[in-house]
Amino acid sequence: MKSSNNRGLSGDDLLIGEIVGVHGLDGVVKIRSYADAPTFFEAGRSIRRVDADGRVHACTVVWAKSHGKGMLLSIEGVNDRDAAEVLIGSHLWVDKASLPDLEDGDYYWFELIGMSVYTAEDAYLGTLASILPTGSNDVYVVRNGDEEILLPALASVVQAIDTDQRRMTVILPEGL
Repeated sequence: MKSSNNRGLSGDDLLIGEIVGVHGLDGVVKIRSYADAPTFFEAGRSIRRVDADGRVHACTVVWAKSHGKGMLLSIEGVNDRDAAEVLIGSHLWVDKASLPDLEDGDYYWFELIGMSVYTAEDAYLGTLASILPTGSNDVYVVRNGDEEILLPALASVVQAIDTDQRRMTVILPEGL
């Protein structure tokens, strides 16, 4: 692993997880993933680990797999439990430009969160605050002050997404 005292992160970096523990004796770490897809942790992917002191360390993913509510991650050069324990509390980052292109109509969550949400009649509903994954479709949590609306992420509800204008247009389902 290479390290730097420079923070080395910019607005083009995306926080994808946090190291929360160790697993076994071979240097495997437990992570809390903030990523919306396992592709963020593909073998060979370059990531950056930022420790509690703000130092940035370039890392390469050896392998990753789901484990309970989190994931297990093997990082190149971390080969024993002692080396892994030092990493607890570190945050994992990736360069947005390194992410695979998505098909038209598909978006990464970071592209959607923070968007202004309007009805088809141009009434402001609020800001897309978070996304809840469910078995069948995601649910968008839209907040406007103390009010919260849960919208299913379905083509019948989401009419348009403009990433340049940071705007989403929706048709509210009956009952909302």
